[in-house]
Amino acid sequence: MRLFVDTADLEEIKTAVGWGVISGVTTNPTLIARAGRDHETQVKRICELVGDVSAETVTEKRDDLIVEGRRIAAWHKNVIVKVACTPDGLAAGKVLAGEGIRINVTLVFTVNQALLAAAVGAYFVSPFVGRFDDIGEDGTAVVRDIVSAYRQQGITTKVLAASLRHPVHVTQAALAGADIGTMPFKVLESLYKHPLTDLGIERFMADYRKTQEPQAIKR
Repeated sequence: MRLFVDTADLEEIKTAVGWGVISGVTTNPTLIARAGRDHETQVKRICELVGDVSAETVTEKRDDLIVEGRRIAAWHKNVIVKVACTPDGLAAGKVLAGEGIRINVTLVFTVNQALLAAAVGAYFVSPFVGRFDDIGEDGTAVVRDIVSAYRQQGITTKVLAASLRHPVHVTQAALAGADIGTMPFKVLESLYKHPLTDLGIERFMADYRKTQEPQAIKR
């Protein structure tokens, strides 16, 4: 499973890229606003740092979405245009995909919605895991079912598990077969943290320092 970070903060992205673990970024208007930047400017800056970058549309009607999607796609070759799983979003996505523009159908919560996304030629489909938790349902099960349906049908649209709010979500998304998992920077950061890792490093370093003591005495 490829790892993406869900942010528009350039410093967070630079740090994650520096670790060598992420291959993409997902953004939305809320994240862009938090970064305090113009949408186009920030997306272009992010695209210079990392590969696949999802940038979301904000209009609602089919024709407006088509115009907006074309404009966003022209910002950079790394951009993937996000459209919501609505009749207008899907209709616009069909046109955009037909023009060779990669689209990410977002706000998906059922297998049927995922099938619609695939039908219009979506490059990514984004089921939201964390939002199921908010209503007491299992979002990972939906990811697993979408992956299963796609594989049985020979669908090549990639499943991007979104709204991964903690490390367990990441593990579950991987086990469910998601192609990509996107998460906030803090969740990505937490993936490498474990008390036994810290303890092991402490012990190794303590043992190493002991091996240096005789040499220090000789000098």
